[in-house]
Amino acid sequence: MTPFTTLRGVAAPLKTGDALLANVDTDMIIPKQFLKTVTREGLKVGLFHEMKTNEDGTPNPDFVLNKPAYQTASVLIAGDNFGCGSSREHAPWAILDQGIRCVIAPSFADIFFNNCFKNGILPIALPQDICDKLASQAGGGNHIFTIDLPNQKITAPDGTEIDFDIDQGRKTNLVKGLDEIGETLTHGGDIEAFEHKRKIMTPWLEKA
Repeated sequence: MTPFTTLRGVAAPLKTGDALLANVDTDMIIPKQFLKTVTREGLKVGLFHEMKTNEDGTPNPDFVLNKPAYQTASVLIAGDNFGCGSSREHAPWAILDQGIRCVIAPSFADIFFNNCFKNGILPIALPQDICDKLASQAGGGNHIFTIDLPNQKITAPDGTEIDFDIDQGRKTNLVKGLDEIGETLTHGGDIEAFEHKRKIMTPWLEKA
């Protein structure tokens, strides 16, 4: 997993009209017809498919990620309850395949929130009014944000700095680029010591 330290990149506001889009479920993030693959590559084709694609299959020019200024976005700003719905891990896979490493929203669905950390994506929960202000800046002429994970700080285009909270264990794993398996493997010495002790104390189990 790619370590996450400081990210500097374009932020895209996911809106409907003038408001951030709320209750974006995992089927909106990646519709069911794109779930046939078990690999993580190529899923960006299905990301927000119904919003970014017209009925005739052509790109919807009004969808934010289709606009030239946001096609390289690495930060997504969305509304409340992002990632709700079914628990499909393809949702964070598709977001990551698009190049988005950070999602900012007032709240997240629990399963999606947890899956983000397992895939190297930083989900940041901030109050609605702050998300609205950040989205407003992202919609201006300068779309560049800086996400400083070690210092838990967002720097907006106008220089405004916003602090954010994160579980320290998850922060450490993101900075080191560790998923749950990677974290377990850092305790390899302890695991080997336990296995050695078990063989001595319960040798009959080795014959099973």
